[in-house]
Amino acid sequence: MSVSAQPLELTLTGTAYGGEAFGRDANGRMVFVPFVLPGERILAQITQAHERWARARCLEILDPSPVRVTPRCRHFTHCGGCHYQHLAYAAQLEAKREIVVAQLKRLGGFADPPVRPTVASPTPWNTRNHMQFSVDSEGRLALQAAGSHRMVTIEECHLPEPSLGDLWPRLDLEPIDGLRRVVLRCGADDDCLILFEADRDPEVELTLDLPASVVWSSPAGPTVLAGAGHLVIQVGHLPLRVSAGAFFQVHTTLAGELVKGALAALAVEPRHAVFDLYAGVGLFSAFLAEAGAQVFAVENSADACADFDHNLDRFDSVSLFEASVEEALPAMDARPDSILVDPPRAGLGPAVVDALLARRASRLAYVSCDPATLARDGRRLAEGGYRLESVTPLDLFPQTFHIETLSVWAL
Repeated sequence: MSVSAQPLELTLTGTAYGGEAFGRDANGRMVFVPFVLPGERILAQITQAHERWARARCLEILDPSPVRVTPRCRHFTHCGGCHYQHLAYAAQLEAKREIVVAQLKRLGGFADPPVRPTVASPTPWNTRNHMQFSVDSEGRLALQAAGSHRMVTIEECHLPEPSLGDLWPRLDLEPIDGLRRVVLRCGADDDCLILFEADRDPEVELTLDLPASVVWSSPAGPTVLAGAGHLVIQVGHLPLRVSAGAFFQVHTTLAGELVKGALAALAVEPRHAVFDLYAGVGLFSAFLAEAGAQVFAVENSADACADFDHNLDRFDSVSLFEASVEEALPAMDARPDSILVDPPRAGLGPAVVDALLARRASRLAYVSCDPATLARDGRRLAEGGYRLESVTPLDLFPQTFHIETLSVWAL
């Protein structure tokens, strides 16, 4: 469909999952626009047109929203790292709750989903313990531009924890053949780790005048160039080893709130059998084992499994299966009293949901980082007999459209 050059006056009526606001044109077609807010009247230019929907860019804000604020970062709207810096933080929390409700209604078929208020980050800035950067042709750190694969070199960023915020501007890299990405992570006592992700083995000269470990990761595996190949991240009273390539929640403080919520949801008692699926380095398993549960964990990543073994070595009540959930779950002999799942963004999928339904555990806690796949999986869980008790969004990703949720299900 052709794109009209004529500017369009549009009133925004809602927020879509993905960070855009939307409204309808005179023909009833849905139009999605980034960096604007519900309630605003704008002048827009269509950039992508389809029969039932379109995308546009904002040319002028005619009537601004009362919850619009001045973005903190000079790169906002150019860099794709943030989506909501123009929205007051309290309004971000409510917008995320409304998005979860909308996804559960539209994709999950839940008429009145029991979604609680979003749990706020203690601070809306400098919370991330994990940052990923691209590297431009001159060796400078960059983030992807909004809505494209173009790289934007940056001079400031207000997302990482202070230790990473101090570290990344000090990295001085020469162009390195095969280097795809630079990952920065931080843990307890402001310890930092630099991970170079590359397509080839390291052939580099390293001069390190920074308080950080350095790891090079290639198809051949990780190579520690300086310091240790892992960090220790403290969640509550428990220190957890996290290797350079292992997944961990990006917001350390709210990871602790996730754990508290999950344990309360599962109503764990001593000697209860609990399945921890997509167990990672053992974040949930460690606290479940402390509560007296018999834990049966499944994790596919070799790095994460090594960390899991280290982190839960003191417990005799824990079994770890190094396999995919799709492979392990149907073959596990134990009968669970409750199950916890924390899948990647793609969600569980039909095969895993069906295997969960076959287990008939009385309680299920589902940690999700994508409300759309949660809604899809939730529909199948509900059709199989589970009742949705509650959904709690947690703002692990302030200033962005990303939403973490903890949903609780019961038979």
